[in-house]
Amino acid sequence: MKALSDVLNWPVSTAAVAVLHRSGDGGVTVAGQVGPAREPFRLASVTKPLAAYAVHVAVEEGALTLDDPAGPPAPPGATVAHLLAHASGLPFEGESPTSPPGRRRIYSNVGFELLGATVAAAAGMPFADYLAEAVFAPLGLTGARLDGSPAYAGYATLNDLCAFAAELLAPRLLAPETFARATTVAFPGLDGVLPGFGRQRPNDWGLGFELRGTKSPHWTGSANSPATFGHFGQSGTFVWVDPAVGVACVGLADRNFGDWARAAWPVLSDAVLAELAPAAR
Repeated sequence: MKALSDVLNWPVSTAAVAVLHRSGDGGVTVAGQVGPAREPFRLASVTKPLAAYAVHVAVEEGALTLDDPAGPPAPPGATVAHLLAHASGLPFEGESPTSPPGRRRIYSNVGFELLGATVAAAAGMPFADYLAEAVFAPLGLTGARLDGSPAYAGYATLNDLCAFAAELLAPRLLAPETFARATTVAFPGLDGVLPGFGRQRPNDWGLGFELRGTKSPHWTGSANSPATFGHFGQSGTFVWVDPAVGVACVGLADRNFGDWARAAWPVLSDAVLAELAPAAR
């Protein structure tokens, strides 16, 4: 598709990008893609929505609940839901809470590491194994793996991210009510810093997914609806889904996030939506 032509001009050595579209009958197709489809890339924080999906599967299996206490090092009153929504009060790194739960949106790697440990204890297996069995295998993510922290140590190919995006456009692993709760705002009204884009008021998140809402600046485009959800990673990766128009876009690169991505990604998003969903503009 024409919207992907500019990807070839990105200041990176290798990039792989794909666009998916949901049809009226609920089927999902790849509308276009560029770059290597089977080369694994480091996901960085795009690991988080994959890990979160495993948490939601564990909840549906009855291994834990969203209201279960988060446990230390989270402050008293913090729950599994707080951890998923970056509202537990835990800092980005370290084990000393900086806020009571539910007061601020503090992006936290340690919170996702605590989630991984919680699921591992409940399931009786390492979190990497649970993620592989609960998410990677059912979705056919044959090139995906977790090699360490559930906050940032994932690897996947473009084909893998396409399969995950297809799931997000037409969920089959999660019940509709579970998916809806994951992708709508949790603990609304919380302010916080969106990494790479500064303070947002409010800084809306779902349960494992960042929500576009009214954020500005943002890494998606001006044409993306407020309902857009997804995540980006410091390694130059992203996945977004705009449920208002049934379009998803995934990207992988071998250059860390920086000014190049701040400039290129919103332009790409707007071009994709102009081509597939012109009424969104």
